[in-house]
Amino acid sequence: MLSITAIQFDIHWEDPVANRNTLEPIILKNSSSDIIILPEMFITGFSINAAQVAEEVNGPTVSWMQKLSIENDCVICGSISTKVESKYVNRFYWVDKQDVKHYDKKHLFGYGKESEVYSSGNEHLIVEYKGWKIMPLICYDLRFPVWSRNTMDYDLLIYVANWPDARASAWRQLLRARAIENLCYVCGVNRIGIDGVNLNYIGDTSIIDYTGAEVQILKDEASTLNVTIDKDEMLKFRSKFNFLNDRDEFLFA
Repeated sequence: MLSITAIQFDIHWEDPVANRNTLEPIILKNSSSDIIILPEMFITGFSINAAQVAEEVNGPTVSWMQKLSIENDCVICGSISTKVESKYVNRFYWVDKQDVKHYDKKHLFGYGKESEVYSSGNEHLIVEYKGWKIMPLICYDLRFPVWSRNTMDYDLLIYVANWPDARASAWRQLLRARAIENLCYVCGVNRIGIDGVNLNYIGDTSIIDYTGAEVQILKDEASTLNVTIDKDEMLKFRSKFNFLNDRDEFLFA
């Protein structure tokens, strides 16, 4: 069993201090969870002003995540605009009391000019934690099923996002599709509110199970999704209906 808390909130635009102050009491209230998941760019909103907002590797927000993780014995994760040498990346940090791991967003949102500012990652991250194999991805990655294919036998797929209301239907349907095709749990964590470029977000933070069934969803409110998921039940389903055995073979260029 694995307990998850996903935090859905209205991100203060380009204000890391305000966002850390908003999140800390929520994290502390839910610190009994194994994993606490925050949205994409949770300290700034989806900002392409990377030169102004990006933090250095292991900067103040990662240090803050480490402190809370150590004090509360839980994983804290989410993505941050990060400066890596001379480039910027949209970096997902997985922070526990022993280590910091990261994944850099592969698919950059050209429509929103993300690809003009940020550099693309090219490596997956698989985290092994409490008997689970977990793969984190970021927002626009959700639209690209080959990148999320379950060739590594992961159990939980995480998407952190700033996914606008205008495309909310796609968000909900694609989360289900990724769960069904990969025979895994999917957790999609989105934000609410209006950002600094006037885009509206209505949340729909969700946990979907390996059959595509909705376990829990948050609507348009600042709230937390708290779910405990069962790996044994998932493995029983896979054993009976192991569609993964019939996967096509794809090679990345």
